[in-house]
Order: sequence, then C-alpha cells, then structure tokens
Amino acid sequence: MASSPPRPGRDTRVARLPPRERILDAAEELFLREGIRAVGVQAIAERAQTTKMALYRHFDTKDALIEEWLRIVAAGYSSAFDRTEAEHPGDGRAQILAVTRFFAEGLPDVAERGCPFVNSIAGLPDREHPARRLIEDHKATQRRRLTDMCERAGVRDPDEAAAEITFLMEGAQISAQNGSVDRAGERLLAAVEAILERGGADGGS
Repeated sequence: MASSPPRPGRDTRVARLPPRERILDAAEELFLREGIRAVGVQAIAERAQTTKMALYRHFDTKDALIEEWLRIVAAGYSSAFDRTEAEHPGDGRAQILAVTRFFAEGLPDVAERGCPFVNSIAGLPDREHPARRLIEDHKATQRRRLTDMCERAGVRDPDEAAAEITFLMEGAQISAQNGSVDRAGERLLAAVEAILERGGADGGS
C-alpha cells in the first residue's frame, strides 16, 4: 500500500526532531494509516528521513518499536487522568466528567486517524505479544482508576458504573472512527452524566 501524504508542515517539524523521535513519529503516521502489519521497517526509516541501520540502533526489532509507540500513547491517556485528579482533588464526579470531556475532545482526531489501540489489536493476533499485553494492562489500569473516581463520587456500585463508562468511552471512539453516530462527543457526555445521576453521585463542589 502506498504511503499517505504527510501532514501539512510535517517535513519541517520532523526535521527538527532527534532521530529516535523522528522514527516514532514516522511509525505513528504509518501505523495509523496503513496498519502495523502492513508497514515495514524500510518504509518507516524512509518516512523518518533515516536508514534501517539507524532505526535498529534505537529499536532492536519492529515489535520493540510498536511497543514503545503504544507505551507513549498510553502515557498520554494516563497523564489526562493525572491532570483531572490534580485539578479536582477528592471530587470524583468532576474527575469523571473531566476525563469524559478529554475523550470527547479527542474524537475528531480518532475520526480522522483511528484509535491506536483498536487499530493495533487487529495486527497483534498473538495474545502474548508484549504490545498486546501493554494495551490490556493499560485498559485494566484505566478501568481501576475510573472505579476509584466513582467511589469518590459516591456512586452506589462503582465497579459497574466504571464498566459502563468504559463501554461508552470506547464505543464513542469506535463510532467516531466509523462515522456511525453523529454528535458522538455530546452523546458521550450526556450518557456518562446519566450514569452518575442514576448511581447517586455527589453533586461535587
């Protein structure tokens, strides 16, 4: 499959990055648009304006590159949870709604480029692949953090509420990616608020 056109200004932006970051940027661009199984190391090296030899100096294998890219993606989501907890200390309801807004605001990018985790799972059929385990661990941690937020919010069944919210967040991303539901972000926020109200969440400060 031919490589897609670069994002506007990409060549100028990438040229200023160190080699390792250029490789990760190129990998993300190609993995999201073409799938991790379809993209070869040579294509990544060319897109990063480097060589295969240079790529292998930073990443022993393509699998190691995939894993590191997904680790960075997961860290971005974790940082969003960290920020909401810091901005709304002890206020579980406000934390949940802030995290939900983070997901909702990210839907346009998901619609354009796809969800990195969803796109990658299809190319990782081996359940023991380190990158697949990374995704599973990330999702489990995210679910636990939502459960903790639901507990702080005073929801009657925090684990069930967290499961429903997780289902809605991931469903919204899929809907944005395939275009099956309009106003996905608005619907996501309204649905999460309804779960909190039904569960008896505190109104917050």
